[in-house]
Amino acid sequence: QVQLVESGGGSVRAGDSLTLSCAASGRTFSMYLMGWFRQAPGKEREFVAAIVSSGGSAIYADSVKGRFTISRDNAKNTGYLQMNSLKPEDTAIYYCAARTSMFNEYSYWGQGTQVTVSS
Repeated sequence: QVQLVESGGGSVRAGDSLTLSCAASGRTFSMYLMGWFRQAPGKEREFVAAIVSSGGSAIYADSVKGRFTISRDNAKNTGYLQMNSLKPEDTAIYYCAARTSMFNEYSYWGQGTQVTVSS
């Protein structure tokens, strides 16, 4: 198993940037694909971005493409979500998650970190 802990959330203004971190412990982090999800108040959780275990390829939701960048440092057992040009609609609790392959569901989840963007 792997345990995930997010950090880096906060309250910012529209146009600002934030970088979220996802620290992993337990089994070797590099074995897992990693994703970021978010859930806004009153809405369902939605996909934000995902990256393969090697870090060589990533995909993004259309709503964040060009503004967010997902990355990982397997030597540090940490994943990141760089968020630029933040908008009020990016306000949500952000979760990192891990899975063993793209054919499996995300089995491991962090507790989430709050991001609030004011206009």
